[in-house]
Amino acid sequence: MERIFDAKRCTNESRLAFTVYMLTGEVEHWCASMRLVMEEMHEEITWEAFKRKFLSEYFPDSVRYAKEVEFLQLTQGDKSVVEYAERFKHLGRFYTMPLDEEGRCRKFENGLWGDIRLMVAPLSIKDFAALVERARVMERMKAEIEAQQVQQQQKANESSGSRLRGEKRKKPYSRPQPQVAKGFTPQQSLVPRCYQCNRPHLRGACP
Repeated sequence: MERIFDAKRCTNESRLAFTVYMLTGEVEHWCASMRLVMEEMHEEITWEAFKRKFLSEYFPDSVRYAKEVEFLQLTQGDKSVVEYAERFKHLGRFYTMPLDEEGRCRKFENGLWGDIRLMVAPLSIKDFAALVERARVMERMKAEIEAQQVQQQQKANESSGSRLRGEKRKKPYSRPQPQVAKGFTPQQSLVPRCYQCNRPHLRGACP
């Protein structure tokens, strides 16, 4: 609304009247009560006084300070570069200390994922929009490389599995080592064992 007032070059008296007209619901009731209190205390109801009381009621200093602390502690975390940049710009409005373009870039850069930060830090970018774009490109390249690595690992696993299955087909069973069986002499035990009845004769001669 203030942007509209500035564009229309409204006076403070008009700003107050238009704003009160636009209020609805609970805020409208609050404004009526606030006006009565100010009239009883013989306070002048001006645009600046209205803004001060409105912000004190709906956007107190404790909330502003919490937003500032959130900005100071902000990192990319589980957000994409674009999401991180949007949150960074939103919270940056509540930072009370002066922060120039280069300072914004360093603050944003320090909050990026470690591998992305390592790629953009040597570039020493001092323009915030250019830094965000470069970080976004690095993020996309990182995702593509990781996807390629996953595909290569899957292919390696499939190749290894195919080789093992091929070896198993070539060797469906292992010939047992000669051993002395119960009821047979050592000479009889040296004869190859039948795989069907397990007696000392060739499988082709099995009765």
